[in-house]
Amino acid sequence: MLETEICIVGAGPGGAATALRLSYLGIPCILLDKAVFPRDKICGDAVSSKVTTLLNRLDPAILQRFLELPVQTDIWGIRFFAPNRQIVDIPFKADYTRNAKEAPGYVAKRVDFDHFLISEVRNRPNITFLEGTAATAYTALEKGYHIETDAGPIQASLLIVADGAHSAFSRKVAGLEKDPAHHAAAVRAYYRNVTGFNKEEFIEMHFLKSLCPGYFWIFPLPNGWVNVGIGMRTDVVKKKGFQLTKILEEIIRSDPDISPRFSGAERMGAFQGYGLPLGSKVRPISGDHFMLVGDAAHLVDPLTGEGIGNAFYSGFIAAEHAAECLKKRDFSASFMKAYDQRVQRVLGSEMQLSYRMQKAGAYPGLLNILASIISGNRKILDFFSNMYTDFQLREQLVRPWFWVRMLLQKRVK
Repeated sequence: MLETEICIVGAGPGGAATALRLSYLGIPCILLDKAVFPRDKICGDAVSSKVTTLLNRLDPAILQRFLELPVQTDIWGIRFFAPNRQIVDIPFKADYTRNAKEAPGYVAKRVDFDHFLISEVRNRPNITFLEGTAATAYTALEKGYHIETDAGPIQASLLIVADGAHSAFSRKVAGLEKDPAHHAAAVRAYYRNVTGFNKEEFIEMHFLKSLCPGYFWIFPLPNGWVNVGIGMRTDVVKKKGFQLTKILEEIIRSDPDISPRFSGAERMGAFQGYGLPLGSKVRPISGDHFMLVGDAAHLVDPLTGEGIGNAFYSGFIAAEHAAECLKKRDFSASFMKAYDQRVQRVLGSEMQLSYRMQKAGAYPGLLNILASIISGNRKILDFFSNMYTDFQLREQLVRPWFWVRMLLQKRVK
């Protein structure tokens, strides 16, 4: 039997980030995953500034190694398509000069990004990485957890669970049941040779009238590939009886604005669906001798569906709280509450704002009005560019008087 102070189950971005942060704090751990890397993971593939900021904070050399790989496309903004097809281009930085190594965000296939993170894990001597090793059962002990695995049992003082949206521990032990009103369904596929991007190749979000409050996306990848998909809240999918794969195929085949862009495109592989446990509902994400990280903690952004950045952030917070647990030799549920509180302080307000914006997206007419207000006004566009990195600005989006002021400014102009 292996014995360790900290065992991390799941080696995706959340688990890898936790292990790397612990390693740089000088704390050894065991990290295990049922898969053998490289392995693919169904995802939108967006790597936000949260990830690059945290990697740089951990070790600038790690970020530089990632940027030197030919696996990512640098992203400088979003192109929004309103239900009436009005286009709004919002750069992530106002008046930027494009430099691939200083981009505010990237798109990289998960098979490549996760493999990169695992290569960094392998280089850390104080991380014991067990791949192809599934955790099959958990037994709570007075002083930790007994974990049964394919490679034999592990006993740990602290268990950090980062094994994704379908985590059995999260559901059966921590009690985080799926709530369709706070969960999204998504389908994605890879294509090659899609045309019609703006010159800066912004990522695209199409709020088609038939999909509201969901959306259709196109994210550019290296070598002419793109990640294409649709996402929608699960309760809406069930209520309307939608079959998302068929809807995605129909949009690509028949939508008058989108289908011409796919006329010479080739689909690379099958359509694949996945679930997104959204962070729009506050839940307990820790207990006696355990913490949940990333998708296992239901921390996916309710508006964008992005999970990698929040997984990273929660992984760093979990590692830093684990250091405090070891220092005080306190792994109790009451002591773990500080982890929940910090996650809520760092990510909670942002996810609640995203949830309110997501609900506003159920009204196509409102989206059309907002697009009209934003487009063509440099002052307003600069505000939205700054909003990408300034949460206090984003908070204004749900205040009616903010939009009244924006409308008045547009009319004055």
